[in-house]
Amino acid sequence: MQLGMVGLGRMGANMARRLIKGGHEIVGYATDPAGVKAIGSEGGTGTTTLDDFIQALRSPRVAWVMVPAGAATEQVVTDLAKRMSPGDTIVDGGNSFYKDDVRRMKMLRPQRIHYVDVGTSGGVWGLERGYCLMIGGERDVVERLAPIFQTLAPGTGSIPRTPGREAMSGTAEQGYLYCGPSGAGHFVKMIHNGIEYGLMQAYAEGLDILKNASAKALEPDLRYELSIPDITEVWRRGSVVSSWLLDLTAQALAENPTLSNYTGVVADSGEGRWTVQAAVEEGVPADVLSASLYARFRSRQDHTFAERVLSAMRQKFGGHVEPSTG
Repeated sequence: MQLGMVGLGRMGANMARRLIKGGHEIVGYATDPAGVKAIGSEGGTGTTTLDDFIQALRSPRVAWVMVPAGAATEQVVTDLAKRMSPGDTIVDGGNSFYKDDVRRMKMLRPQRIHYVDVGTSGGVWGLERGYCLMIGGERDVVERLAPIFQTLAPGTGSIPRTPGREAMSGTAEQGYLYCGPSGAGHFVKMIHNGIEYGLMQAYAEGLDILKNASAKALEPDLRYELSIPDITEVWRRGSVVSSWLLDLTAQALAENPTLSNYTGVVADSGEGRWTVQAAVEEGVPADVLSASLYARFRSRQDHTFAERVLSAMRQKFGGHVEPSTG
């Protein structure tokens, strides 16, 4: 199947490579000449203008957008729509806000251009492992693109079938899922990333407690010098908290047990905020997910004004003196 890929960064280029290896015909476009040249050398067709990109695609065209969410995606979708024809399809595979998907779908409908949103998980490992795909849009359009999703997804692999699913049909076991109409794919991916924030924060806090088990504030016979790299490794084997995130954490700790090559400043790419916003709109308590988002905000600061207020109150009501940092 022919597909155009707009954006040949780490994710877009690797997805294009996986599709080429799977026998698909890929037309790539990027503003970076190196990315265009690379995809051309690996069996794809590289283009340096959107006009050339559109001309290289056969009708009905399919253009998969893999650029940063927000203004960049908005601009690309708008520019593609100006050049596309009725029956063509734009696929947004980035981390767009699901409400933007619904708005774009409505914007494109008068031109009879289809819009599909795909929440894509797999990161830099997707080329090798495959990508977990959460898909929204018109069902018949999504079904027409099934060969693309089948190639990008990991397939059943070596993961054993979940007991009770023997009589169930569908594509979930293949690693891709039609979630519903426009926005549904990115909505599911948004919650996926919110859960990811919570899981990561739980690991981080637990390992921090283990690291500080030798603190001088503890009684001498209750202090423990623990090997964090070894603990994460043993948890990988038979533990109920084993996961791919733990695998990656163990790898990082094996490379540098103190993680001194990291500053601890943790970014958020938007999905965590949107997850908390959705929870507020639905009236659903999300204590862990909210706290994990705020922890990321906190990681970017030294001591906040709020903490100084707390310290001042403690000093005023109880005479508590701040501990020396020397």
